[in-house]
Amino acid sequence: MRAEKKFLIDEVTTHLKKSDYVILTNFTKLTVAETAELRKRLAPEKAEFHVVKNSSFRVAAKAFGLPEVDKALTGQTAVVVGGKNPAGVAKVLKKFVEEKQKLEVKVGVLDKKVFTTAELAKLADLPSFEALRSMLLGLFTQQGAAFVRVLNEKVKKEQPAA
Repeated sequence: MRAEKKFLIDEVTTHLKKSDYVILTNFTKLTVAETAELRKRLAPEKAEFHVVKNSSFRVAAKAFGLPEVDKALTGQTAVVVGGKNPAGVAKVLKKFVEEKQKLEVKVGVLDKKVFTTAELAKLADLPSFEALRSMLLGLFTQQGAAFVRVLNEKVKKEQPAA
C-alpha cells in the first residue's frame, strides 16, 4: 500500500475513533464560508466535520468494524464525528440543512447500527438529555405533590370543625 493511501486511511480511522457515531454527508454545494459556519456550529457539541475520500473511508470503516454503508459512498463525502451527544449533533445538522438547503445527510452509524436520513431527523427532534431529565423529575414531583394533597384532604375531613 502506498504511503499516501495509508496516511489517508489512518486519518479516517483517527476520526472514527473520536465518537460512537459517524454521520456521512454530501457537501458538494457548500461554499468554504458555509463549511466554516457549519464547523463553528458543531463546535459547541465538540463535533467535527471532515472531508474524506470514499475509498479511504470504506477501508477504514471495514477495519473499524462499522456496518456496510457502501451505498452512501457516492459523490463527495464528509463525515461528522466527535462529542458525546449524537442527538445534539443531529439537531445542528438538521437546522443547518433546513436553513441552507445545500448539505445532504446521507446516512449515519450510531453504536454500529445504520440510521437513515429520516431516522436521524427523528433523533434530532428528541428533546435534549437535560430536558428529558427535567421532564422525568417533574413527573416524580407531580405524583408526590398529588399524593400529599390527597393526604391533606383526608386529614381536613377527619378534623372536627371548630
